[in-house]
Amino acid sequence: MGNRKKTDSSAATASMNAFDAPPCNNTALRRAARRLGNLYDDALEPTGLKATQMGLMVEIARLRAASDGVAPTLQDLAARLAIQISALTHAMRPLVRDGLVTLQPDEVDRRTKRGVLTGAGMKRLEEAATHWADANARVEAVLGTDAAAALRALADQISSDEFLAAYSQAGLAKPTPP
Repeated sequence: MGNRKKTDSSAATASMNAFDAPPCNNTALRRAARRLGNLYDDALEPTGLKATQMGLMVEIARLRAASDGVAPTLQDLAARLAIQISALTHAMRPLVRDGLVTLQPDEVDRRTKRGVLTGAGMKRLEEAATHWADANARVEAVLGTDAAAALRALADQISSDEFLAAYSQAGLAKPTPP
């Protein structure tokens, strides 16, 4: 019974120390992302798209335009969006099902798939752009132009390969015990 009290006491001390922990950047950023995601989802509701789906469709269009009309591979899309390929294919399923995106095999390596917006996909994306622009303008009006630009810049920095490399290096530089 004495051990149980020590264990309970240790657990209580550990959970109390958690309240003293520094603010969590991950929690704050995820909370903000959920709030913005919900606002953009609400704005896009008339189009039947979620903000994540629109973002994916925009990236397909951007990467294709930047590659002289060559559709991006799923690997290129996943890297650009900083997500796992399995999450990307899961997110693409409703777009493919609804005929907004097609997955085409690469001409050289048939195992590689490329994402292509269909005519219906381009039309839906153009329709959604109006709703997105309204939500984006409202967010920018509330935050202010400078704060909105700083938010985007910080998000771009955190999602960059350079940040990931620096984070990895910071983990290697652990202090040695005395």
